Amino acid sequence: MSRRAVVAGVGMIPFTTPSKSETYDVMGTKAARAALQDAGVEYSAIQQAYAGYVYGDSTCGQAVVYGLGQTGIPVVNVNNNCSTGSTALFLARQAVESGAADIVLAVGFEQMQRGALAMGYTDRPTPFARFNAVMDRIQERDESPFAAQMFGGAGRQYAEKYGTAPETFAKISVKSRKHAANNPFAVFKDAVTVEEVLAAPHIYGPLTRLQCCPPTCGAAAAVIVSDEYARKNGLDGSVVIKAQAMATDFASTFTEQDMTKIVGYDMSKAAAQQVYEASGVSPTDIRVVELHDCFTANELLTYEAIGLTPEGTAEKFINDGDNTYGGRVVTNPSGGLLSKGHPLGATGLAQCAELVWQLRGQAAGRQVDGDPTVALQHNIGLGGAAVVTLYEKVS
Repeated sequence: MSRRAVVAGVGMIPFTTPSKSETYDVMGTKAARAALQDAGVEYSAIQQAYAGYVYGDSTCGQAVVYGLGQTGIPVVNVNNNCSTGSTALFLARQAVESGAADIVLAVGFEQMQRGALAMGYTDRPTPFARFNAVMDRIQERDESPFAAQMFGGAGRQYAEKYGTAPETFAKISVKSRKHAANNPFAVFKDAVTVEEVLAAPHIYGPLTRLQCCPPTCGAAAAVIVSDEYARKNGLDGSVVIKAQAMATDFASTFTEQDMTKIVGYDMSKAAAQQVYEASGVSPTDIRVVELHDCFTANELLTYEAIGLTPEGTAEKFINDGDNTYGGRVVTNPSGGLLSKGHPLGATGLAQCAELVWQLRGQAAGRQVDGDPTVALQHNIGLGGAAVVTLYEKVS
């Protein structure tokens, strides 16, 4: 019989640009220590650890965890592109629910380099070969970063189908900066206008530079325990993982001439549907969401993929202000990847931390009104994996 997984503690450090970053081991250890302190447990209590990162040599996870101590526990290194952090969380949750462990640490970190993401190896097949082949049948390539071409192409295809205005995409960046202004962990807090977003250098499709998340460095962590362990040890058991699902690409990604599917629409939709079905929670019950806004185009697409608004209605959803404070659901109160930053291995656990703070009522100037009792997280990685997690506040 499965047990309920409790998020007993979360921690993160302020994200920063590569030129100002500490090394990955320092960042990861700091975030993990903050999560342990938040949970009120010693590292010696941890029975397993899952460490997520993308850009680093093998066993970087051990280097981070050894900064807390050397207790002989299993340390599993996780790499799932941009969904790496939430994949580490997925594994930690499984370990606790299955009874394999009572208390587990999930930590994600990334020390990134300046510039656009690039492939690490050129002497072997890229895992994006199938994706690139489909993309090449749909659109022309240029010199812009490959991820921007994928997500920008998806945004352009969506806009052509539904008549979405460029200003609609730009409004997402404006909202992102407004939210980040209240987040001490975010990198970019200065306000921008729609006009400034549109006037920034053009990248691809509807995307300008201010609609693309920058390379950033940082770390975040969570301590996951069983509900029984929390009760026995007097830990905060007020936030639980009510449901969680991971999906990968379907055949539709490669058989249909659709850029939105190339960037994960179908796997995001499938993971969200699994979570709603498993939890009995409807998208209309959700008041706060942290979703994967690596580009404004993906935030817009994700509104529909995870059911926040019906297909083809994202523009009205944005223009009506239903994606921010005072609207139906606050999306990315942290500022999201666009403004908080996107250290790949840390992102999923940073989303977790934000939503736990929201459910505890600890988000200060970002706090969503109405005392939300459920919160939704969406994190994707091209190549591909989508992880959707539903958190619940319990008495």
